[in-house]
Amino acid sequence: MIGTAEIEAAAGRIAGHVVRTPTVPSPGLSALLGAPVTAKLELLQRTGSFKARGAVAKLLSLSEAERAAGVVAVSGGNHGIAVAVMAAALDVKSTVVMPRSAPARAVEVAETAGASVRLADDMDGAFALTTRLRQEGLTLVHPFDDPVVIAGQGTVGLEFADDAGDLTDVLVSIGGGGLISGVAAALRARRPGIRIWGVETEGAQAMSEALAAGGPVPVGLSSIVSTLSAPAVSQLTYEHVSALVTEVLVVSDREAVRGSLDLADHAKVWTEPAAGCLLPAARRVLERVGEGARIGLVVCGGNATTGDMIAWASRFGLR
Repeated sequence: MIGTAEIEAAAGRIAGHVVRTPTVPSPGLSALLGAPVTAKLELLQRTGSFKARGAVAKLLSLSEAERAAGVVAVSGGNHGIAVAVMAAALDVKSTVVMPRSAPARAVEVAETAGASVRLADDMDGAFALTTRLRQEGLTLVHPFDDPVVIAGQGTVGLEFADDAGDLTDVLVSIGGGGLISGVAAALRARRPGIRIWGVETEGAQAMSEALAAGGPVPVGLSSIVSTLSAPAVSQLTYEHVSALVTEVLVVSDREAVRGSLDLADHAKVWTEPAAGCLLPAARRVLERVGEGARIGLVVCGGNATTGDMIAWASRFGLR
């Protein structure tokens, strides 16, 4: 299990490379949900998501030989962007493997940063190709199955604990589980009574299915939310979530897109559905815990284009 010592050490290492993103009360979301809401705006991070933290933490931990070999990352979008940009900043060659369903903007940004981008037919194929490239000598920067990466993501939780007021419930999106593992470890250490809720979208339910099965299992992927679409969680992230997280909630793709539109309208922030899914989940949390709840949202990323959002809104009949 990752502890606060590892997370605090990561915070020291990455401090000059990442942004301490704002933690702000949101009057608009508070009015919308009927309870006080504080948002950690990680969409304002370098590369547009929290992924920059774990990526640079891992890159800074590599030996000279590992850096010289070049790195490889597998990603549904945001991790690939983060590795490409942060590797370029550290003068490390990078290869990013993505499924063809990854957002076109993610491919473009990674290539512009100097990464060699390889596309696979689906996420399973992307992970398989990454394994082959690693066997050929590239150094893996895994999106979630790495204690150094998890500690880097956990710095979000340290900042949230330091900067937010009194919170009762914090919601965090789950793909492979690296962010929620690190955030939960940090928050539960600093604020032992706090409840942590994970959120997934239907068709990207790797953690929910792992919890039901008693350990990581392969899952079918059908969600539009590629940035949450891990084919399985890892034993490491499963253990953190099973020990530290109150429950994992699952919302539909339609609800996640609606949540992104609501965040734009009421919080004045532009998010991807991987963050939009937090709003419908927050409504369920409030129904369960009742009066007195004070909600925290880790707004994890904003790497969706206006074209993406228009297409999704049209698909689901949303205005």
